[in-house]
Amino acid sequence: MKPSPLPADLKVPILNDNAKTVLNKRYLQKGGDGQPLEDYKAMFWRVASSIANEEQKYEQSSLNAEELARIFYDMMIEFKFLPNSPTLMNAGTELGQLAACFVLPVGDSMEEIFDAIKYAALIHKSGGGTGFSFSRLRAKASRVGSTGGIASGPISFLKIFNTATEQVKQGGTRRGANMGILRVDHPDIIDFIRAKERDGDLNNFNLSIGLTEVFMQAVENDDEYPLIAPHTGKEKDRIKARDVFSLLVHKAWESGDPGIIFLDRINRDNPTPEQGEIESTNPCGEQPLLPYEACNLGSINLDKFYAPESGDGVDWQGLKQTIHLSVRFLDNVIDASRYPLDRITEMVRKNRKIGLGVMGWADLLFQLEIPYNSHKALVLAEKIMEFVEKESKSASKILASERGPFPGYDDSVYARQNFGPYRNATTTTIAPTGTLSIIAGCSSGVEPVFALSFTRQVMDGERLVEVNPHLEAALKKSQDHSVGLMESIARKGSISKMDFLSRSLRDVFVTAMDISPEYHLKMQAAFQKYTDNAVSKTVNLPHEATIEDIWSIYWMAYEMGCKGVTVYRDGCKSSQVLCTGDGQKAKDSKEKTVSAGVKERPDIVYGFTQKVRTGLGELYLTVNEVDGKPFEVFATIGRSGRSITAKAEAIGRLVSLALRSGVDVRDVVKQIKGIGGEHPVFQKKGLLLSIPDAVGWVLENRYLQDKKMKGSDYKSLHKPVCPDCSGELVFQEGCFVCNSCGYTKCG
Repeated sequence: MKPSPLPADLKVPILNDNAKTVLNKRYLQKGGDGQPLEDYKAMFWRVASSIANEEQKYEQSSLNAEELARIFYDMMIEFKFLPNSPTLMNAGTELGQLAACFVLPVGDSMEEIFDAIKYAALIHKSGGGTGFSFSRLRAKASRVGSTGGIASGPISFLKIFNTATEQVKQGGTRRGANMGILRVDHPDIIDFIRAKERDGDLNNFNLSIGLTEVFMQAVENDDEYPLIAPHTGKEKDRIKARDVFSLLVHKAWESGDPGIIFLDRINRDNPTPEQGEIESTNPCGEQPLLPYEACNLGSINLDKFYAPESGDGVDWQGLKQTIHLSVRFLDNVIDASRYPLDRITEMVRKNRKIGLGVMGWADLLFQLEIPYNSHKALVLAEKIMEFVEKESKSASKILASERGPFPGYDDSVYARQNFGPYRNATTTTIAPTGTLSIIAGCSSGVEPVFALSFTRQVMDGERLVEVNPHLEAALKKSQDHSVGLMESIARKGSISKMDFLSRSLRDVFVTAMDISPEYHLKMQAAFQKYTDNAVSKTVNLPHEATIEDIWSIYWMAYEMGCKGVTVYRDGCKSSQVLCTGDGQKAKDSKEKTVSAGVKERPDIVYGFTQKVRTGLGELYLTVNEVDGKPFEVFATIGRSGRSITAKAEAIGRLVSLALRSGVDVRDVVKQIKGIGGEHPVFQKKGLLLSIPDAVGWVLENRYLQDKKMKGSDYKSLHKPVCPDCSGELVFQEGCFVCNSCGYTKCG
């Protein structure tokens, strides 16, 4: 429904600068000229009132729509709860697509495959992310009965899906995100595991391997296991399970891809098994769904429920009230949303799945002075999530008494076991909250903080240092606060090695890299124990982590009851520059040529073109990027003259070769900046001596300028860089996120 008129007496949202940046860029409704049509108050009211107005459809509703709209509004502007991004962007608008998570089937025919591509494009256009299982596609080189031809296999079609995604902007604000899954018993599993071993391949996909318990038992017993042809159901081959698991672990060590999901475990928790088997999840892995299902998500900010006056520091009564309101909000979203396909509408309203989760977990622990990597934190995690699960089910039961149970209830486990009836087939999911947590000013999901300080870009390229407010308050309380210490924290990101600070302070204020992999997994398992769907979390590892470490992590995830796991070894992407096609460093002396380390050019790259005035005419310099780093350069000079044009082209080709061979942009700039020419020219940034000097100037200003950073040493260019603000990207909750401006690769 449409939003109600904006009341004059609404509270004004209090937002930090980062929240304003994110809302301005991605969430406020804009006109044809790109200027906002609403302010922050109007945005939150648009969402609150349009969702509350759905109450009018139900005669038995216990709440008045106008009063509920104000309650929803206050709940959001106080940042106790926020819905997923598509709801904030699209509620009360003509587009009206409010769900974040979708799963589409990929059948074993050309028609079904290209239908899935078309449907995915519609979903991406509307602001959602898509998950696919490619397990039904016959293996490459299999016979195609209808034509007598040879099948090209899942990987070839995966590339087509990736290219199609590249062309579609989600809702005009973000590029589509996908999950691609293949069962471990598919004949093409080896190719799938290796599908992203070259940097830049399948850049619009997260990949996960669907592991089965038969496979895991074969790994444990060092046995072979069968590969099954999906189009016949017959065994095609048998291979050693440990060899496959070793390759999977090795590729995850190299690049973080692929992750793993445990299919049998997910399907044991499938609430409606009569409707089919769950084969895939959404892009970040936390939402398993049946084909054509969608789910809308929301997160409660635990940071807002710190209550120092209570016995254990948690405001349980306030949390209960917010859980019940959030479940009602999310159930209303299902009715308010306009889905891109009729089949999706049918499936969503049949099962009415919602996913209520949490964010601000690390911030709550900071306030409670409980170390993230402690038994006490694990106990509290289970207690809080058990409470969220219990109260969300209670709220769903109340809604069922008002509105009726979800229509697919009779096909559900609940009906067979005499539970419910419930309004929603699932109620809890712990989703990524990258941009939502920036809006709310809290830590993301159930992750530890990635760093205790980060830099934020403001006007004219200036970067300001921001320190975690809970740490800053604790340092002031302990009388350790100083400008010098703040700058030191900004440089290091962690206080773990600052021995002059108290042990208790260093134990409480830990970062993702201070925490052992075991505690990352224990925390994920603690929250998973009381979550219907799954938990989005990344096990962050130092660069020095070994392949054996990742083997142990994957095995522990299986033993601890997780539904999947994603690992990311710090800086692992850059280690691939000198790798051959199979991911191994070239050892044969015949391969030790300059071209051995040259990265292949992806089919599609993005960049910028800058015009620079030189003494020989206007230089148009195009710099294309891969993963936020300069990858190739094209230099075109506006003035006629074959000799000058040839020189500009030669400079571009040589710089491109250097960049694609892994040469640091600093070294490229050092070599070409300052080369003199016969026609130097003044321009507003100084004196440009020549074409190579101009190329060096553009690269330096785009990638190397550390303006007014107040002592902060800008991160190495080997770190992933935000394409929007050039800040450092961090990998958490299964996706790259920028804490400076809110950019996220996965939406």
